[in-house]
Amino acid sequence: MRRRLLNIYRLGVKELWSLLRDPAMLVLIVYVFTAAVYTAAKALPETLNTAPIAIVDEDRSQLSQRIINAFYPPHFLPPQIITTQQMDAGMDAGRYTFVLNIPPRFQQDVLSGRGAEVQLNVDATRMSQAFTGSSYIQQIVIAEVTEFMQRVRGTGASPVDLALRMRFNPTLDKSWFGSLMEVINNVTMLSIILTGAALIREREHGTIEHLLVMPVTPVEIMLAKVWSMALVVLLAAAASLVFVVQGLLHVPIGGSMVLFLAGAALHLFATTSMGIFMATLARSMPQFGLLMVLVILPLQMLSGGTTPRESMPEPLQYLMALAPTTHFVELGQAILYRGAGLDVVWPRFLWLVAIGAVLFALALARFRRTISSMA
Repeated sequence: MRRRLLNIYRLGVKELWSLLRDPAMLVLIVYVFTAAVYTAAKALPETLNTAPIAIVDEDRSQLSQRIINAFYPPHFLPPQIITTQQMDAGMDAGRYTFVLNIPPRFQQDVLSGRGAEVQLNVDATRMSQAFTGSSYIQQIVIAEVTEFMQRVRGTGASPVDLALRMRFNPTLDKSWFGSLMEVINNVTMLSIILTGAALIREREHGTIEHLLVMPVTPVEIMLAKVWSMALVVLLAAAASLVFVVQGLLHVPIGGSMVLFLAGAALHLFATTSMGIFMATLARSMPQFGLLMVLVILPLQMLSGGTTPRESMPEPLQYLMALAPTTHFVELGQAILYRGAGLDVVWPRFLWLVAIGAVLFALALARFRRTISSMA
């Protein structure tokens, strides 16, 4: 047993030295846990931010002025007052995402109870702003008209008072969700890439034949790749949580980071085994890359990190329950967002142990057949 452990340790150290001599992989590790995490937190905000808007005020009334004054930063840029002739040219040139056209006698129509209409023109090529901003503008216009009709702000109390309390993300800041989910997703992606690339690199360089003549078993070779690559990803994820998520982005972490890393270690046992299995199917790095795309995208999109699993078809929910990413996302969100303890997430830990054992057994069987064919 002691000799086996030494073999696993020494082979793992060899994998770490091989990784240190691969600058492309080192750059990838640094990028996905720094710049990629920051980008996921800051890019494409779900809330509207400094959207350019112009207003054609053909009414020039008190009500139209109230509507104009309701648009201000940070959601919108200060509105530009333009004429009808400038509207189409400005939108064609991309200067405005929204143009609100208030027609003549708008205030009179509102006060008299006649049907009053305003026209909102939207540049739908700016899809994220167009979808969110059009809803914002409708709510703003309706609110201003309602308050104008009531004459005094705040009158006409509703019989129902809806008190909103935001749990776990009280400011609805997308960066809190985006940064942590990017770390969780990158743990999965990088662990598969590193273990698969390590095996393919040995095959391409001919060093796998050297291992075949050494007194080591396929189990020892696999375990060495699993612990070494998992250690690299685990340390990189921990550093990203401390220095990027908490330090740079100021995102609070609700629960125990040690508990999260323990769950990540179990998840890495499953995904590194998956990477080895995929590497035995691929004959080269380009093939492995194509296979990686077919595997990683469904794992990340259907695991519950992008959309809730409850909104998916039931057969798909049952199928994804067999994927390690599903349980890792659930335990990661429970620990990092909601501060859950082991008493809450222990079923996910058991699932990861079971799925990891199955994937390791399948990868080991495939790895043995691959080695036998090369011997």
